[in-house]
Amino acid sequence: MKGSYALVLQLTDSAEITIGRLGTYRFNPGYYLYFGSALNGLERRIDRHLRSEKTLYWHIDFLSHVATVREVWRTYSLENAECCWTELAKTCTGASTPVLKFGSSDCIFCKSHLIMVTYKTQVNLIRRRIQKYSRRSGLDYREIL
Repeated sequence: MKGSYALVLQLTDSAEITIGRLGTYRFNPGYYLYFGSALNGLERRIDRHLRSEKTLYWHIDFLSHVATVREVWRTYSLENAECCWTELAKTCTGASTPVLKFGSSDCIFCKSHLIMVTYKTQVNLIRRRIQKYSRRSGLDYREIL
């Protein structure tokens, strides 16, 4: 199945993380929302992200190796929602883009598919915005973790 997804990760302590060829970055404690899509095998892609034992390949692999995945949101759709979801997340007060081109090196629309917020209340606000957008767009939005 095709679709889009979001991983909500929590980092409890500051960490310096090398993100493949993007370089080394300092990540502050907080919540990191990563928005992605899978053109084939959405469930397999999400399952891979949730595994602790894996080859570090995608940008998100390097962050998820250190941070804890707290939530997963997904939608089955031929429409790619990752860019829209990223834009919605960016509108949250206090949201930032910690690493340019993170997960979006092939995207001509977005500077990054990784958004950072400090508080769980901000994650909840972003979730509600994405739920509302998905309902209006006719997307089958689900929370699976």
